[in-house]
Amino acid sequence: MAENIFPIYDRLVQFEDRCRRLNQRPVSLWFCGLSGSGKSTIAIGLEKILFQKGYIVQVLDGDNIRNGINSNLGFSVEDRLENNRRVAEISKLYNRSGLITINSFISPTKDIRAHAKAIIGEEFFKEIYIKASLDVCEKRDVKGLYKKARRGEIKGFTGIDSPFEVPEVPFLEIDTEKHTLDECIQSLFKAIEPLIRI
Repeated sequence: MAENIFPIYDRLVQFEDRCRRLNQRPVSLWFCGLSGSGKSTIAIGLEKILFQKGYIVQVLDGDNIRNGINSNLGFSVEDRLENNRRVAEISKLYNRSGLITINSFISPTKDIRAHAKAIIGEEFFKEIYIKASLDVCEKRDVKGLYKKARRGEIKGFTGIDSPFEVPEVPFLEIDTEKHTLDECIQSLFKAIEPLIRI
């Protein structure tokens, strides 16, 4: 019989006990899509609704990850993979503590998303494609990133000189061109609330 190399886990508060105390089932909502598609805006709105309903939830996105734990990473394919790997590990820890996470990252390739899913676990991971065309995302461009990418000031920018691979069968697709912000958030809440309710 293999020796348990992490014996502390057997002595910690167990997963089901945490879920019962928090009165929720954890899940990792993995928002992917182009910059400007609306991922962070929707994540913030969904977090507020979940919090108002009594759920304990944490948003993870570039602003609170790349300014801290991932501040040493750039935007190469390798760095994006490592960025998402670290986020997935953090999300996994939150989930095992009974918490819900909303992960808002471009996650441009199928391999990156599959790697995150493998870390978090299929039973927790829900891929959500926040859909908007490149043209619309460029028009929104609130941070001016597309303009910099077009001028060559940013290399490897997704949608300009680096591809985005559209999810084939996401858990949910949210089209921010066709629906209002409130409609997008409400659709998401209705889809996930049965998953997290005890």
